[in-house]
Amino acid sequence: QVQLVESGGGLVQAGETLRLSCAVSGRTFSGSSLGWFRQAPGQDREFVAAIGWNGVTNYAGSVKGRFTISRDNAKNTMYLQMNSLKTEDTAVYSCAARWDTFLSWTPTDYSYWGQGTQVSVSS
Repeated sequence: QVQLVESGGGLVQAGETLRLSCAVSGRTFSGSSLGWFRQAPGQDREFVAAIGWNGVTNYAGSVKGRFTISRDNAKNTMYLQMNSLKTEDTAVYSCAARWDTFLSWTPTDYSYWGQGTQVSVSS
C-alpha cells in the first residue's frame, strides 16, 4: 500500500522560508515521478512543481526561481524548498506520486496523494 506523508508546513511572514517534506512508502521510490500541488480556499488545485525518476524538474511560473523541488532516493523522501514566500503562496500543499516515465503537471495523472500540509504566509 503506497503512502505519502507531508510535513514542514506552518505560519511564516512574507519573505521567509519553509521546507516541505514528503515521505513515500509502499513502492520502489526511485522509479517514481513526484509532484507538489497546492489548493487555496475557494480555488482549484494547482500545480507547483514536479520531479522525475531521473531528477528532471518542472515548475509553475508563479514559483520558478523561488521554490526548489528535490528528492533523496536513499531516504524515500521528496522536498520542496520555498524561499521568498509571498502571501499568495498560502494554501494546503499536497504531494503526489505516479510510477510513469513522464513528468506531469495534471493532478488526475497522479494515483497517490498525501493528506496535505498547511502553509500560511502573513504580510
